[in-house]
Formats: sequence, C-alpha cells, structure tokens
Amino acid sequence: MGRPLVDRLKGSELHHLKELRPGSGGRSEIRIIFAFDPARSALLLLGGDKAGNWERWYRDNIPLAEQLYRDYTGDTED
Repeated sequence: MGRPLVDRLKGSELHHLKELRPGSGGRSEIRIIFAFDPARSALLLLGGDKAGNWERWYRDNIPLAEQLYRDYTGDTED
C-alpha cells in the first residue's frame, strides 16, 4: 500500500512510524498509527477519529504512539 492509504507521519521522531488512512464515509476521518518492530511484526499503536481535530489529533497522538513503541521495544532513548 502506498499513498494515500499509508504514509510516514511528519513530525515524528521515529522514521518508521506510519499512518493508515482507511476509507471513510465523509463524516469521520479514522487514522491508525502503526510501526514495524525490529522483527518486522506490525504494531497497531493507536487509532482514532481526527475529524474536526486535524492539527490537535497529531500533536496529541504522535508523542503517545512514540512512547507506546518505545515501551514495547524497551527503547528508553528520548
């Protein structure tokens, strides 16, 4: 899959943090933030509806997804 369904998250410190954009009916804008761990297993880190919260959704959720990934992999680097 490539754009527009999946893309790297701009503003993330983790290069491999990506966003899945499933189709929507127009009233919702569901996003799923995911990454692949070192063993190449997919990790669905979090998801939600960003409709009406375009900038805030990313500002709030990118740091949370980064921390969830670090917790999962044991990477304590900030």
